[in-house]
Amino acid sequence: MKYDIIVVGGGHAGCEAAYASANIGKKTLLITANKNNIATLPCNPSIGGSAKGIIVREIDALGGIQGRIADKTALQMKMLNSSKGPAVRSLRAQVDKVTYPKEMLNTLESTKNLTIMETMVEDLIVDHNEVLGVITENNKKIYSQKVILTTGTYLKADILIGSERTRSGPHGEKPSMHLSDKLKEYGFEILRLKTGTPQRIEKSSIDFSKTKEESGDDICYSFNTEETILYDTSKQIPCHLIYTTPETHKIILDNLNKSAMYGGRDDIEGVGPRYCPSIEDKIVRFSDKERHQLFIEPESIYYDDMYLQGFSTSMPRDVQEKMVHSLPGMEHAIINKYAYAIEYDAIYPTQINRSLETKVLKNLYTAGQINGTSGYEEAAGQGIIAGINAALSIDNKEPLILKRNEAYIGVLIDDLVTKGTIEPYRMLTSRAEYRLILRHDNADLRLTDYGYQVGTIKEARYQKFLAKKAAIAELTDYLKNHKLTPTKENNKTLEELNSVLIKDGISLYNLLKRTEITIDKLQAYNIIPKDYPQAVEEQVEINIKYEGYINKINKEAEKMLKQEEKQIPKDLDYQKVPNLASEARQKLMKVNPTTIGQALRISGVNPSDISILMIYLRKYYHE
Repeated sequence: MKYDIIVVGGGHAGCEAAYASANIGKKTLLITANKNNIATLPCNPSIGGSAKGIIVREIDALGGIQGRIADKTALQMKMLNSSKGPAVRSLRAQVDKVTYPKEMLNTLESTKNLTIMETMVEDLIVDHNEVLGVITENNKKIYSQKVILTTGTYLKADILIGSERTRSGPHGEKPSMHLSDKLKEYGFEILRLKTGTPQRIEKSSIDFSKTKEESGDDICYSFNTEETILYDTSKQIPCHLIYTTPETHKIILDNLNKSAMYGGRDDIEGVGPRYCPSIEDKIVRFSDKERHQLFIEPESIYYDDMYLQGFSTSMPRDVQEKMVHSLPGMEHAIINKYAYAIEYDAIYPTQINRSLETKVLKNLYTAGQINGTSGYEEAAGQGIIAGINAALSIDNKEPLILKRNEAYIGVLIDDLVTKGTIEPYRMLTSRAEYRLILRHDNADLRLTDYGYQVGTIKEARYQKFLAKKAAIAELTDYLKNHKLTPTKENNKTLEELNSVLIKDGISLYNLLKRTEITIDKLQAYNIIPKDYPQAVEEQVEINIKYEGYINKINKEAEKMLKQEEKQIPKDLDYQKVPNLASEARQKLMKVNPTTIGQALRISGVNPSDISILMIYLRKYYHE
């Protein structure tokens, strides 16, 4: 049997890739070793977080499913950085570790054009550097027009606890033993990475009186609000905050040589995540800090395991016991599952195009941790783009390439394919130079049109989106065209709002630029009608208050886009470009950028190299 698209791997990247391609109308096969482990949460029982939550909203705006499933199965929703500016606000959902995978599987099994098969893929069918399908563990050949690899941490995976090494996937499953060797044979450069996870603690053994309770917020991910929510959002399960102690630090420092995550062992090749480090790594790197915060988080309503967020380690079990018991409220804690590190193979992401099709093999796409990223959200963001682009390629359409000023997903992919990585890449708000316009609140306005154009957003939802855009425009026009006149009553209102009195009329639009004035406050005094949804009012108010900054960023983005318009020919031989610095020449040949803008972002390529390159292009390619 032949499929349009085969997706290998049932993690978060694979789920989004398969759902997107099937939703566009392509006959899709999702291959996974065990369908009951689809979209499991081997590490954090959460979706989102700083910057990551914005990626989840972007996935939803493009027609993906991660945010919708998180909304359905959330035990707690929390808006991070709510007291700060809108550019850094991100949602984080504490989801039920049992229900989330079940809901994902139910969604995929009910999706038209999508088939799920339980087996292992050991090799690809390749002819003249073109992928024609996959070969499974029983040597069965399955043909397709495109293949998407989303293998997660399963390529030659090893579980590490102290001096122990066990060849295993995150849940004790059989890892993929041969696929990464085959990829190496086909010409891929392979790197070894590692990541880790903390202990799971028996809830009844924790003294919560020594912790600080953290409650949630009444908010959700999906812009498609008609989804069924399984849990009562008014009865969210709290998380709890604690801190490490001097005793914790002493135990860790005394046993550093026993840690697989921290390094020092000759048999450990993998590089760990810089921005999600183990607790031993944090204590060494930030030795000036007296304590580090940890969160005790629920995993499910169906069992009592609590996740000790921020305490990732690969110390031996006896050391972990001492570490956990040194924490407040954990003096008598029972460890149901010990922390561990996992080491696995990935490919250098500079071997991938921005469409996520590989440069080494045609018709092969990769997404998720195989590309060197960490996190469910980064994986899912790549997955939906890979699924969309594989489907578009079948129809001979141009790929969807999200720009750095359009989406965090665009920043993520551009960083990977342009700069590469030697450690698990984690999305941070600081990586996005245009983060003020890449916000949680406006993801639908940025990306829903793209979803509609490629076919992942259907007509009914798109019409609701257009209605929202119309309401935003209508309210903005109302505020521009209505003035507050300098009457005694109006100035009394402004005085009560601790705002400067007016001598001349002022538009409501300009009035809202004042820090102390909000739409809610003007509505309370019946100055603005209450005819608009909260999401519309929020959007209008942010656009007004940050108008100057937004305009400035848009101008900077326009300059960047001009550089992106300057294409570099695919057949350019950098060996023939005279006077390039040797490092620049090497990096340009490795990345093979498609535009001048992308070339500028390559580490080791300087502005002087770009000038030389542009002179050469004008001379020989009439650019």
